Amino acid sequence: MSELKPGILGEARTVVSEANTAITHGSGNVPFLATPAMIALMEKAALESVQPFLPEGMTTVGTKVKVKHLAATPVGMEVVARSELVEVDGRKLKFKVTAYDGKDLIGEGEHTRYIVETEKFVAKAQAKRE
Repeated sequence: MSELKPGILGEARTVVSEANTAITHGSGNVPFLATPAMIALMEKAALESVQPFLPEGMTTVGTKVKVKHLAATPVGMEVVARSELVEVDGRKLKFKVTAYDGKDLIGEGEHTRYIVETEKFVAKAQAKRE
């Protein structure tokens, strides 16, 4: 994990469809990209950017998102989310995240993830049902 250093970049893409609109997500009454869908794309960019640097059996989980949704994006447009690792503090990773729709910067903010042992994390969460 010593390879994890600020500057690692990530990117994730999606095309806005009925499946990721505010109406479908229940987060609004308009047929545009839902804020939760934009945030999920930002998280995906961050997750996938650092996963190759982690040992087998390790992953990251999102713990904090501080994001502004700046502009609406209609169905049919592509959205690109980008992440940049800006701080590594032990298991805590902080990212700068942005999203664009080809016309506008539609979102920007910060995202925090923690490195966890996948199997242990899953087992602990599953134990909540017992």
